[in-house]
Amino acid sequence: MINGITVIFKEAGFTSHDVVAKMRGICGQKKIGHTGTLDPMATGVLPVCLGSATKLCDMLADRDKEYVAELLLGVETDTQDTTGQVLAEHPVEVTEVQVREAACSFVGDYDQVPPMYSALKVHGKKLYELARAGKEVERKARPVVIKELEILECAVPVIRFRVVCSKGTYIRTLCADIGEKLGCGGTMRKLERIRVGSFLLKDARTLDDMQRMKEEGRLQEAVLPVDSVFAEYPVLHVHSDFCRLVDNGNAFLMEQTLEKESYAPGRWVRVYRPDESFVGIYAWEAEQKRYKPVKMFLEKE
Repeated sequence: MINGITVIFKEAGFTSHDVVAKMRGICGQKKIGHTGTLDPMATGVLPVCLGSATKLCDMLADRDKEYVAELLLGVETDTQDTTGQVLAEHPVEVTEVQVREAACSFVGDYDQVPPMYSALKVHGKKLYELARAGKEVERKARPVVIKELEILECAVPVIRFRVVCSKGTYIRTLCADIGEKLGCGGTMRKLERIRVGSFLLKDARTLDDMQRMKEEGRLQEAVLPVDSVFAEYPVLHVHSDFCRLVDNGNAFLMEQTLEKESYAPGRWVRVYRPDESFVGIYAWEAEQKRYKPVKMFLEKE
């Protein structure tokens, strides 16, 4: 089994689940997951977790995302992007200064109402299923954070911008909200995700690239080790006499490591066996004077 993370360039027309299905065929294994849905029309970075790295999916989904988007002013659609049905069209009589002021007003904490065409569930039903059935339900606004927003090009009615945001932010809803604030409506015309956490667009490979690497026997070259995600955390090695503890997912004492070091309470550390094989993430518990497992990545063939 292949264990690790590969950065896929999701092409337009594919769902995130399509990418996972194709990667299962390429890698010849079922244990594969993605780290955050991209709409079919969107392109860009989609980290895919293989084998033991599937435990990272939720952790990576929490990382900041960075996008480049195009907003088309003067048009409102039911999906908040140009794939949907046009609901209304309005004249666009705004200046570049007004566009910049409206867009940048969303920087910071922002209560965003999720779109009807989304995978969120209400009373056990996905919103997009209700939307396709012609039903609309009330959605509660959710707090998100717009950390950066930069206008890259302002050629009214098309606005191209870069945005860095928190988990759970819908860029097409941001586009619609900017359009609403300008009084002319708006919809998303294009979206590319250029970063998820430390995973960058320049390092992403297409599915065709992955298939070709498989045929050339080079697939492992496209896979990053699980522990690369935690490079900022210090390292501890469990003494060989106590490897059975970590192999069974148990806590261990400071004296049972080669380094014999402790850190601030709750501080995460990367734990390895003496042969440098990665075990998982542990945290120091000062009162118990031990390291307790946070997330285990024991690899199994």
